[in-house]
Amino acid sequence: MNRILIVRTSAIGDIVFASPFPAVLRKAYPDAHIAWLTEPGLGALVADDPDVDAVLPWPKAEWAKLWRERRFVALWRSVREFRRMMHAERFDLALDMQGLLKSGIATWLSGAKRRVGLGSREGSRFLMTEVVPKGGIIERISSEYRFLAEQLGLPAGDFVPFLHVNPAAEERALALLAEHGLAPGRYAVFAPFTTRPQKHWFEDAWQALGPKVAAELGLTPVILGGPGDREAAARIAAPGTGILNLAGATRLPEATAVVKHAGLVIGVDTGLTHMGIAFARPTVSIFGSTRPYLDTGRPNARVIWLGLTCSPCKRSPTCNGAFTCLRDISAERALAEARLALAAGAGA
Repeated sequence: MNRILIVRTSAIGDIVFASPFPAVLRKAYPDAHIAWLTEPGLGALVADDPDVDAVLPWPKAEWAKLWRERRFVALWRSVREFRRMMHAERFDLALDMQGLLKSGIATWLSGAKRRVGLGSREGSRFLMTEVVPKGGIIERISSEYRFLAEQLGLPAGDFVPFLHVNPAAEERALALLAEHGLAPGRYAVFAPFTTRPQKHWFEDAWQALGPKVAAELGLTPVILGGPGDREAAARIAAPGTGILNLAGATRLPEATAVVKHAGLVIGVDTGLTHMGIAFARPTVSIFGSTRPYLDTGRPNARVIWLGLTCSPCKRSPTCNGAFTCLRDISAERALAEARLALAAGAGA
């Protein structure tokens, strides 16, 4: 097996979950060329992995824009150029870990002789040469990707997420922290934001937690998030909370480095939270509408999930916006779990 393509184009958390796969492939095929296809901007998560030889950009956003503008000739040219680029890579094996029609198309356009889809749906199974159904122990972090590795006869091992940080981005992140008087290990990352409101812990809960983390754990709370999260982050980091708001102040590589050096990570079901586990930082993951990994693979990572009968509801909540699965999680409970995570040790 000389040339292998991993197709997991998004999202941040899913790429983190799949992060052990290149090392597993490298163990099985030491001399292989391993590439990873991602949406632009997300490749930074795997670009510094020594087992990833190339990160290839998938111009999904460009294609969607051309489709909306009905510029079909330009779209066809872009797709044709992408196909030409991918065929030039001469892949022997392509692994579609997303299992959607869009990722299936990208995998098919790779021209790989063998195309394996994980739980392929939306018609993407017709674009694969073989399909591996989703499986594994659902309570275990990264279980579906570990299951795929096992089904392919690869040496899966512990299969716990891990990441590598770009040195230049790490230097910029540490400089930013120093500007605010923060040293590595002396702050707690708060990751409150996701793409869906039913995954959000309530703002007043974060406001209650911030002073407790500062006073009782001796860690400065730091909010991370994207530019679109600035307004909500400003509300959470209101005067008197002791929370530093860095939402929108970092790009993904720098945010990753900030997580790497945190003394504690507390967050909802979002990529930044999962990074805490990947870097073996003391981590508390707060779940509500989505099914959690209860087995984090790390002794210093804790999960809060109330396990209500209506949870997980995923994208179809039945509570009329009450989100009791999250409302009933108190700041005191999060603090207690943080103490347990810290007691287990940093870098465990």
